[in-house]
Amino acid sequence: MDNKKSQPNQIQVDLPEEVATGTYSNLAIITHSDSEFLVDFLSALPGMPKARVRSRIIMTPVNAKRLLRALRDNIAKYEQVHGEIRETGPDGGGFPMNLGPTGMA
Repeated sequence: MDNKKSQPNQIQVDLPEEVATGTYSNLAIITHSDSEFLVDFLSALPGMPKARVRSRIIMTPVNAKRLLRALRDNIAKYEQVHGEIRETGPDGGGFPMNLGPTGMA
């Protein structure tokens, strides 16, 4: 029997080299219409006058809900191993906006 056969519901994934290194994002803005969700991933860094959109992902509402479920599951697994993730900002939510210029060493 061939062990290399794909299992049912298993997808073969091609990860191009230029994508494999990833893109840093510390902010996401999510908007939606009746037919799709748009997720803009941004990076906001000290000394930068504006946050820059690094990637935009567009997905159907069904796939957005699947992503939400997968994120919840993975966050729960992460917190079981590493402890609770504590959010920053006012009342533990929001985005810390203190990204202005910082002192130099």
